[in-house]
Amino acid sequence: MPKPSILIADDEKAARYGMKKILEKDNYMVHEAKDGTDALQMIKEQHPDLVFLDINMPQLDGLKILEMINAVKNPPLVVIVTAYGSEKVAVEAMKRGAYDYIAKPYEIDELRIITKNAFEKLSLLEENARLRLEIGRLEGMGELIGQSEAMKDVFNKIEKVVTTDVTVLIQGESGSGKELVAREIYKRSKRRNEPLVIMNCAAVPETLIESELFGHEKGSFTGASERRLGKFELANKGTIFLDEIGDMSMSTQSKLLRVLQEQKFERLGGAETLAVDVRIISATHRDLEEKIEEGRFREDLYYRIKVVNIKLPPLRQREEDIPLLVNRFIQYFSERHQKRMVSISSEAMKMLVSYNWPGNVRQLKNVIESAVVLSDSEILDTADLPEEIKHPADNVVTLKKIDYSLSFRDAKRILIENFERDFIKKKLEEFSGNISRTAEALDMHRQNLQQKIRELRIKERN
Repeated sequence: MPKPSILIADDEKAARYGMKKILEKDNYMVHEAKDGTDALQMIKEQHPDLVFLDINMPQLDGLKILEMINAVKNPPLVVIVTAYGSEKVAVEAMKRGAYDYIAKPYEIDELRIITKNAFEKLSLLEENARLRLEIGRLEGMGELIGQSEAMKDVFNKIEKVVTTDVTVLIQGESGSGKELVAREIYKRSKRRNEPLVIMNCAAVPETLIESELFGHEKGSFTGASERRLGKFELANKGTIFLDEIGDMSMSTQSKLLRVLQEQKFERLGGAETLAVDVRIISATHRDLEEKIEEGRFREDLYYRIKVVNIKLPPLRQREEDIPLLVNRFIQYFSERHQKRMVSISSEAMKMLVSYNWPGNVRQLKNVIESAVVLSDSEILDTADLPEEIKHPADNVVTLKKIDYSLSFRDAKRILIENFERDFIKKKLEEFSGNISRTAEALDMHRQNLQQKIRELRIKERN
């Protein structure tokens, strides 16, 4: 991978030398420009990722250079370098598109932090560009297609909300495509050229979730060695997708409600109130009304996040869409894995349509990918399907499978162990192997769940 590249544009040779020496130690590729004309030429030839631009240089005014840089195709981020006491000029430059500013004389750590934050911003922009491309690819995979009435209702609601900034709550089982719906809304919205920031609330430890959402100041807690921008700050002018919002604590819910009401927040450990303009899309597989009755979700927040409610049906409730999805997945994975898979046998299709699909579209996609990779034929057949699809009854604990020659105690023990093993495995899969979240869902202590996992010899995810 090429090194991140930086251009230092400053008419003072000693100033360029000092900054270059620091940045090169941090493994950046550093170029130098002695004036504005030289800087513009270097930008066109070297395409740096980041520019440190001295505001006071001969020939061309710094603000004019900034304007010309921003007119370049795919312009770099610009950090204005100014003399102490000239911050007003730097603030004006930021209004005109500069990313940040640094005043001379600066601390080495200050320079490093600004540089690090700038490249984090660049990484976020690149990720959003990649996500926009991936959205088109995912559409081609057919994860958001269907001819069932339930899916037509979903499509109709998407069409209506994309022209507005209303909050949207997407509800549905795990694997049903909630994130894909959120991305589709974002891609069609007026904010599509601004950031899309995604956060899975169930995957972030409770002690870190507020820092992830709102950021923190240096020294605000143990381990906070520098300022960190939160998801809301990074999503300014764009969209934030809060996946599994039903797993958010009551304390964090209160702070989120304030952002929704006022579009304002403070970083942890900070006194400055920051204003943001963010569209919020949420998703959950949980029954939020039930959680409200249990006192585990704020009713006022619930009505704030669900101005429009989109409910995704489970795959088992839209059997007529399965052939569409299967054929789209076969086409996609055949191209991806360079296989000549042209069709599927009627027997294999019948098995797929009749299966219950507890993992929904995500499970179907994984099954088809596996079948395409393992098949030796141009036609996907029943032999290419996994055992749980061919013999679904074998994976269900029923009284018919009990060995009645056993004692009552042994038969009961085996039945209970089979049930516990299957139930815990499903819950672990639902929470991506997260022990704490799984224990909470099972209403168990974390240590007790870990003991059960060992006793039942359940293989934990890495």
